[in-house]
Amino acid sequence: MRKWGEELNQTDRNIILIGMMGTGKSTVGHLISQQLNYTLVDLDSEIEKAVGKSIPAMFESEGEPFFRNAEADVLEKVLGRQRLVIATGGGAVLRKENCELMSSKGWVAALTADEAAIAQRVRGDVGRPLLAGNLEERVRQIMKERKECYRFADVTVDTTGKSAQEVALDILMHYRG
Repeated sequence: MRKWGEELNQTDRNIILIGMMGTGKSTVGHLISQQLNYTLVDLDSEIEKAVGKSIPAMFESEGEPFFRNAEADVLEKVLGRQRLVIATGGGAVLRKENCELMSSKGWVAALTADEAAIAQRVRGDVGRPLLAGNLEERVRQIMKERKECYRFADVTVDTTGKSAQEVALDILMHYRG
């Protein structure tokens, strides 16, 4: 057991998965958590539990700023724990404070994919309020807006054309050094 103030070993740190929606954070997070015997936390699910509403309902009734505030609050609470694999929502990186918190409380892996792969993976998912309208155009626009937001990650893995198992193995190899 660690003594108070003692640093965590690199391999005891939380693994935080960031990236655009549709890059595989939840699926890959599940595989990594099984391999490490860590607890998987889906941040969007935790936000829904904390607020008592679905994300689309939050966006509709309270708006995106309300959701982003709830996201920051829940992220901070979750990161108070250890040995987690956290699958964040794609926009968790929009606040600098969230990025700084993730960097200080865990090891961050950014998942990427090309526009076509993301559009294919999220097509038909009505639970993504930011994709209302022309899907391909919205994906392109969001990717452009967030391009620089993922650069603080410890590692970046392109998931295009890879299985979830391949991506999880790649992340674990980097995590373990």
